Amino acid sequence: MPNGELAELSPYWHYKFMRNGVPVFVNTKQKNKATAEDMESAHRSRLAKGEAGLQAGTVPTLKQFEDRFIDAIRVRCAEKKATISFYESKLKNLLAFPPLANSRLDRIEEALIERYVQHRRADVGPASTNRELATLRRALRLAQEWKVLNRVPRIRMLPGERTREFVLSREREPEYLKACQSPLREIATVMLDTGLRPGEALALEWPDIRLDEQDDRNYLQVRSGKSKNAKRAIPLTPRATKLLRKMSGAAVDRFVFSSVGRPYSGPHIDHLHQEVRDNLGWDKDFVPHSLRHTFGTRLGEAGADAFTIMKLMGHSTVTVSQRYVHPSTDALERAIGKLSVGASLGTKKAKNRKTSAKSR
Repeated sequence: MPNGELAELSPYWHYKFMRNGVPVFVNTKQKNKATAEDMESAHRSRLAKGEAGLQAGTVPTLKQFEDRFIDAIRVRCAEKKATISFYESKLKNLLAFPPLANSRLDRIEEALIERYVQHRRADVGPASTNRELATLRRALRLAQEWKVLNRVPRIRMLPGERTREFVLSREREPEYLKACQSPLREIATVMLDTGLRPGEALALEWPDIRLDEQDDRNYLQVRSGKSKNAKRAIPLTPRATKLLRKMSGAAVDRFVFSSVGRPYSGPHIDHLHQEVRDNLGWDKDFVPHSLRHTFGTRLGEAGADAFTIMKLMGHSTVTVSQRYVHPSTDALERAIGKLSVGASLGTKKAKNRKTSAKSR
């Protein structure tokens, strides 16, 4: 590959250039050429500014590694602004602890991480601390991938995270939807009937919706998301079909839920939801994501198996989906009953074969 050029070495794009007489050859692990070019440009910029151009043999501190890490996140998550903001804010919290910020990456060991945990637990709960630990782990793993580190220390998450398990009952659903104004009412209805994540719902475009007047096989397509399994097709309920068909007739741009040509933001929807929830006097655990959780719970109650739930909700693993499956006592008894029937039939067939053999 000529110096200073981008090349596609299946299946990923690579780039190569010279730095102080030393060749720099990088596998971007990207299949999109424009994204790979952005990564090369960011790398050259860091070297020019001295942000990554440290003397050979030295290891940067976490503070010195900040820009390189965030540059990578911005490129890899270019279409996920919330993800970029997440890592920026969590890294800021990590750097607010001087012993960690000023430590070389190869000197960040389990003991220092434990000091940080003790420091943060004085101010925040396990969930917030764990998100920061996850950010540190991703930064150190990238450093290892880039040959800056030989070893990533063990980073243990804290137990005791409080999970929101609010489920909107069918009895209370009409009260909630009636209290919602547009666009929250429409967004909430679609989430309840499809299990979309809030970000997935807000990113929906009309080309992602299939509405056919000739049959009932209507569905929406999620093009991307948190993991590779997030890409999926979800059949539409009659209620969702009727709502989206009505909305499509008044659509003015490509986004399903938009204002002045731009999709609504997550914080805006959060605010609308919080206002409705507070006016109703309901539990603060009822957040927009609870609508997706409600969808999964209803699937489980309807008898859907974990693999079906995983496919419809776009979970990364079936383990996540299994929490929605709670077989009833009747279902367990029916399963054992079928097992017993199968055993009886097997015994009967064996006896018949034995009798037939004797008669011969």
